[in-house]
Amino acid sequence: MLREVGGDLALEEDWPEPTGSAVAVRAAGVNFADVLIRRGLYPQMPELPHVLGNEVAGELDGRRVLALPRAAGGYAERVEVDPQWTFTLPENASFAAGASFLTTYLTAYIPLVHQVRVTPASTVLVHAGSGGVGCAAIQLAKQRGAKVIATASSDEKRAFALGVGADEAVGYDEIDDLRVDVVIDPVGGEVFTRSLPLLNPLGAIVAIGFAGGLWSDPSVQWLVGRNAAVVGVYLGRLMKLQPQLVHESAIELLALWARDELAPVVGATFPLGEAAAAHALIETRRHVGKVVLEP
Repeated sequence: MLREVGGDLALEEDWPEPTGSAVAVRAAGVNFADVLIRRGLYPQMPELPHVLGNEVAGELDGRRVLALPRAAGGYAERVEVDPQWTFTLPENASFAAGASFLTTYLTAYIPLVHQVRVTPASTVLVHAGSGGVGCAAIQLAKQRGAKVIATASSDEKRAFALGVGADEAVGYDEIDDLRVDVVIDPVGGEVFTRSLPLLNPLGAIVAIGFAGGLWSDPSVQWLVGRNAAVVGVYLGRLMKLQPQLVHESAIELLALWARDELAPVVGATFPLGEAAAAHALIETRRHVGKVVLEP
């Protein structure tokens, strides 16, 4: 539980039990948004005290499920869920993989399917290609037939991105001569700004996150002159405003996973009591794939 901004994450025994449908949590996904909330940097801060964790996998009424909890709370042994946002875990999938799936894959899938044009003729640049969203974006862009170039900050991470399916992997200092049709950007900051001139005419950059710093607003005149677009995706708000679209996207993704066309990547697991260590791994940018807690 988080009781104050910048505070410790502590296990507590006296938190109220869920009153509605509740998943017995076997794995909880750790997202960069959790780190931002802990540091007081998230744009929509929850009231404190607060139990972090917006995706879980576990058991509900004898079924293996993955779920997006009603109001976070996934860093727990049990968490209340809305049946609408509870899905059957594929038969051979681990709970850790289940807790790695919904947030990352929905975040990549919705823009790639609904906001930008990706065809077998497209070249897609995926920043932070070894991270959770990056791995999902690589797999989904390849599934749509595109050529995929991934960026990552080390040789190890670039090799990891290639292993996930990227056609090429480069360092951030090697992007300036690239020309691409779509950029998937969970990094923000300078990387976002440097990526704008890489777009081919009618290309688009998808702003997902700001792990590397907040965005500098691009000039509308610049975008018009280059025939380029900036689109954004914010999954939490989209779930509230267009729940049917998000729900249908989740069903479509789960079908792809069940056919082994997607493979969630679990990079590290930690016991629930070591949530702070999981956050530290993400903050130091040493992780690959998704980081997961196991109560």
